[in-house]
Amino acid sequence: MRYQEVEFPGHQGQTLTGILELPVTGKPVSYALFAHCFTCSKNFNNATNVSLQLASANIATLRFDFTGLGENLKNLGTNNFSTNVDDLLSAAKFLQDNFKAPEIIIGHSLGGTAAILASQNLPSVKAMITIAAPADMHSVSDLLSKDSNKSNSITVGDTPFIVNQGFLEDLKNHNTQTILEENRKAILIMHSPQDKIVSIDNASDLYSYAFHPKSFISMDKADHMLSRQEDSLYAGKVMASWLEKYLELEKRPTLETEKQAVVRTGTEKYYTEIRTGNHYIIADEPEHMHGQDLGPSPYDLLVSALGACTSMTLQMYAGRKEWDLQDVKVHVQHTKEHVQDSQSPTGKIDRITRDIELFGELDEAQRKRLIEIANRCPVHRTLEGQVVIDTTEKI
Repeated sequence: MRYQEVEFPGHQGQTLTGILELPVTGKPVSYALFAHCFTCSKNFNNATNVSLQLASANIATLRFDFTGLGENLKNLGTNNFSTNVDDLLSAAKFLQDNFKAPEIIIGHSLGGTAAILASQNLPSVKAMITIAAPADMHSVSDLLSKDSNKSNSITVGDTPFIVNQGFLEDLKNHNTQTILEENRKAILIMHSPQDKIVSIDNASDLYSYAFHPKSFISMDKADHMLSRQEDSLYAGKVMASWLEKYLELEKRPTLETEKQAVVRTGTEKYYTEIRTGNHYIIADEPEHMHGQDLGPSPYDLLVSALGACTSMTLQMYAGRKEWDLQDVKVHVQHTKEHVQDSQSPTGKIDRITRDIELFGELDEAQRKRLIEIANRCPVHRTLEGQVVIDTTEKI
């Protein structure tokens, strides 16, 4: 995946930092905002994993640090709840001004509550997703604890955050039920029955507040923070699938051909899509060649084909002989070298070096024979043989 580090002004003029996770397939089909939990940051694993899964579905996701969180001081004492909602609106404006207005808003924990509130002022948003979100102020009160100095703090996971009374009073002024009843946007509610911080009853309440279209997914066995990687990756996959129902996602034209492979390169620098059979591959050039380094270069693919053919051929041969060849690693490198008597106009020849590692209980004779067989792999023979390439324009 690829990403872009961004900065944009918050509602009070302060600089907010974020990461825009982008799909490798070029232009995103849609943009999403991710509001992380108030004891997390934009770099938290669950936000990262969800963003990566959405990027796989060609959806770009902006996750950023709220005022007073992440790269800023971890103290909500100078903020109120509306501050965080305003930060989401500032992030949405940044996307609209520089990329495309967000159609999706996602929120985790108290960030889910903020996402619901922000959505009412974001006409571009067509779909909302909450993860382990509190349904109302009473649920947030359950997160509060008193420290030795008698100041309020919210503890989510192992991280306490100090909050002032103004933050809590401001939170009371927002009615999630009223907003969902008036909003009427598609919503996906995700919650774990085993959540020990925000009980699953909150998901039931949110679901009852919302009008259709609405959906609920049980994140069985997950904790509140989606600490296990498989849980956050699963959440991202479910989101991507669910969003297809409610967004008119622009589909890139499918690569079709009656031949062995078809390759397409558009105007996005050297980003290239390859389809061979049921398999899709991305090719690109490295950055020093003015590419984006989103995939292997053509020569990388060439030597990889030789390496793959070599290792497959050796395993096939060893299998027939019933030899104990457990593993094969083929290291390949392509270079162009000057040769004094070369018939090439440039005075250079192409050279591929191939180093083969053989693993298993093999004697010297077997190892020697396998190295000989490597030179008989079909791709090796093609590269050393006479190749005729016929080129025509397809009408």
